[in-house]
Amino acid sequence: MSSVVQFIDSDLFGPLKKKALDSQRLRTNYNFHSGDEDNPHRFLNVLAKGTFVSPHRHPPKSETIMILEGQVGLFVFDPDGNVTLAEVLGGSSRLGADIPAGVWHTLVVLTPFAVAFEVKAGPYVAARGKDFPAWAPREGDPEVSGYLERLLAHLPPDA
Repeated sequence: MSSVVQFIDSDLFGPLKKKALDSQRLRTNYNFHSGDEDNPHRFLNVLAKGTFVSPHRHPPKSETIMILEGQVGLFVFDPDGNVTLAEVLGGSSRLGADIPAGVWHTLVVLTPFAVAFEVKAGPYVAARGKDFPAWAPREGDPEVSGYLERLLAHLPPDA
């Protein structure tokens, strides 16, 4: 464990935004934890508008997300893929969410960038880290843009 205090501020966000833009996935993580075995995992998820976070769930673990900059749409789904919750996170309203284990969800970036601080229980095991449903497209699928439009229609008109 590091004994160096790491500050979370715009000096950190700037280079991460550039890294996200330069990434094929239009996002990047910055880990505060030292490895996959750590518990909990604490990291920044820096997302550029246009990235697609496939709907997913973390079966054995909950996830807490705080939006530090920008805004995202949080969408929660029932087991059949129907939207049961659509909320804007970030700005002056809701700043984050605690998502229980096993809940299907995704984020859609509403501003040029969003910086999220996330916390999940460790350790991380890739094969069991998250599930993806058959009812939603995956990254790179040609159906992604239409799917995003349908999701965004669930948000209030002023979002």
